[in-house]
Amino acid sequence: MELGIGIGWRPEIADEVEALAGIDWVEAVAENLCADHLPDSLVRLRERGVRVVPHGVALGLGGADRPDPVRLASLAARAELLGTPLVTEHIAFVRAGGPLTASPRLEAGHLLPVPRTRDALDVLCENVRIAQDSLPVPLALENIAALIAWPGEELTEGQFLAELVERTGVRLLIDVANLHTNHVNLGQDPAKALDELPVEAIAYVHVAGGVEKNGVWHDTHAHPVTAPVLDVLAELRSRVDPPGVLLERDDAFPPAGELAGELDAIRATLRRAAPPTRGPGAAPGVGSASASASGSASASASASASGEGPGRAVRGGDRPPVAPAPAGARDRTAVAQAALLSALVAGTPAPEGFDHRRLRVQSRALAAKRADVVAKVAPELPEILGDGYRAAFLAYADGRPMSGGYRRDALDFAEHVLIAGGPADPAARRRLTYWWQDRAGARPPRRGTRLIRAARAVLVGR
Repeated sequence: MELGIGIGWRPEIADEVEALAGIDWVEAVAENLCADHLPDSLVRLRERGVRVVPHGVALGLGGADRPDPVRLASLAARAELLGTPLVTEHIAFVRAGGPLTASPRLEAGHLLPVPRTRDALDVLCENVRIAQDSLPVPLALENIAALIAWPGEELTEGQFLAELVERTGVRLLIDVANLHTNHVNLGQDPAKALDELPVEAIAYVHVAGGVEKNGVWHDTHAHPVTAPVLDVLAELRSRVDPPGVLLERDDAFPPAGELAGELDAIRATLRRAAPPTRGPGAAPGVGSASASASGSASASASASASGEGPGRAVRGGDRPPVAPAPAGARDRTAVAQAALLSALVAGTPAPEGFDHRRLRVQSRALAAKRADVVAKVAPELPEILGDGYRAAFLAYADGRPMSGGYRRDALDFAEHVLIAGGPADPAARRRLTYWWQDRAGARPPRRGTRLIRAARAVLVGR
């Protein structure tokens, strides 16, 4: 199925996205959509014939646990609501610990790389097949950007993706910005990865911006797309005409004119990199104004994305039953992932073989993202705490891993500040106390008494 040129839909730029010319489809973060109704902007886009693809970020299919049935059902419900041709997720783990390791559950709040080992691949393949059987449409999985590399990896990224596709029939969402990120941070050659992966399995492509700091590339989605990322897109286009290409932007949103300019740069790159046509009847691909399929590889990818042709993405009734991961693979993966995540968010010793400097960079990045996201889901907190919000949150996050979602994290942070006697300004203390009381519901076990005392002290001091 041909998608064409698209852009990531975000509430902050909903009006700009609706006004952009030449947009064939949009992608929306699945977890940010209600399961029973859509934002008005997406309703209007769909009425115009613009497809909407839900992009999940919380399944953690690369984690040691089997996929959460509740999360799968939620993603399936959003797919049904949108009438989408496919859904997408990531090859990543986002949480660790729990029953498999008899340790506390830890949440990363971010996408972390899966070790490219046989154990991790076996676990991922089983998890993917479970997800495929739970979803009403084909699934495509995205390669992620990484700041850190696992020691003792047994496969290259291209080999890992190729075997994943062969064993599961899953489609691929190739993020060329992430290939560039891994080139800068880990020394991995994007061209080699593209040579090794099955490009005919590509459902669509992501393009996004980032920034380099102290020799480390940060995949921010908050900066313009750079020339090196467009060069990777050109490398990919020289091999296959992708069914769709999408511009991602998640923060520091520019004016609509700049978004349009980036989309034009993507179109121009696709046109320049397209191989010469082989005959007068050849049709141009997404790099052209018509955005129609061209070439046998493109046709194969397009058919695969819609569940047609060899190696198609099909549901469980048409596919051999999934083989469970070999004995011990989940346990070994669970221990390794829990040790890494604990080092990143709880200050435990770094697992053997990791680059300690890179772990510190990743740890700081996770804490910074927590601070940013909490400020978005609970904007009253930075408003109440003012300029001291960020420093206070980073101090709170140091050694205090996130065990639930970001809203729970916001409540725990507010509780921590109140128990510690802050904020110093009495009016701010009253506001924070009322805010917490209004949203907390039942007080957390073991710490409730301390918080009640803190709240009473604030109120008595009015």
